[in-house]
Amino acid sequence: MDLSRFPRRRYSLGPTPLEALPRFSQALAALAPQGRGPEIWIKRDDMLGLFPGGNKTRKLEFLVADALAQGADTLVTCGAPQSNHCRITLAAAVKEGLKCRFVIEERVPGSFREDASGNHFMFRLMGVEALTVVPAGSNMGAAMQQVADELAAQGRKGYIIPGGGSNALGGLGYVACAQELQQQFFEQGVRIDQVVVGSGSSGTHGGLLAGFLGNRIHIPITGIGVSRDPADQEPLVHREAQAVADLLGLNLTIPREAVVSVGGYWQPKYSIPNARMVEAVQLLARTEGILLDPVYTGKIMAGLIGLVRQGRFPPGERELFIHTGGLPSLHAYEREVLGQADLPA
Repeated sequence: MDLSRFPRRRYSLGPTPLEALPRFSQALAALAPQGRGPEIWIKRDDMLGLFPGGNKTRKLEFLVADALAQGADTLVTCGAPQSNHCRITLAAAVKEGLKCRFVIEERVPGSFREDASGNHFMFRLMGVEALTVVPAGSNMGAAMQQVADELAAQGRKGYIIPGGGSNALGGLGYVACAQELQQQFFEQGVRIDQVVVGSGSSGTHGGLLAGFLGNRIHIPITGIGVSRDPADQEPLVHREAQAVADLLGLNLTIPREAVVSVGGYWQPKYSIPNARMVEAVQLLARTEGILLDPVYTGKIMAGLIGLVRQGRFPPGERELFIHTGGLPSLHAYEREVLGQADLPA
């Protein structure tokens, strides 16, 4: 697949590391049936460019290039109070000499605080121009359009980026990741049996799926839901994957059965910590020195650990975990991830 016809900004110097997690795999074996588990590998997309990395960087390479091509002077996007996507979009805006405005959805009442640490501290530090807070369930597209209209009235030009950067153009970032992985598998002589990825706004899961199918990479992908269970999540991923394939002109119909997700690890609500997330964050930190975040990657890894406990991954298989970043929000949940707060299971 030729991505060169799409404008693209480059925010990372090279491919992110693909590496084994031997001590973590050994720890998981003790949790698996009969004490034997899979071999876990990790794709370090937490080390992408735009500090401090994360999956949104790949999407923004294409989205910001489009914004610049259209003559935009301001990026407008949305997310939750500790949104990694908002933080990385702001970093891209700063790098390109653009302004940036957010619409923040307070999905959990009372969760937005002006003096919060984590990503919200970085919003302030990097100079977000304006931030509008709306209640849960608001029409985020309409709210962002209102911001863009206000900019237009001032003679400026805003460029709206959907939540998570999840549209067909943003999904190209994970088509590029699929191609990067294919090259790494070849160069490192690594055989992967299954990929585990977070499934939220669907751009990463859907883009990666379209990239795998379009490049004939015959490795199944399992998404771990961070905000929805399969009945609600899988149609979103299927639509995203098909939109990416159509944008590329692949003449490819995404099979519905290729979209697989697992639920049950994000409850009680999106962004609310649970005990399984804490177990996952602590286990990876204390075996490999790699940090996960409480909202996304911690719950995604909790899902992988849960599947190991259920015997869903045969002993000796190689499972690849896509680390999508999120480190700054870890600092907003210190008591929870250190086990100093009572949490739901």
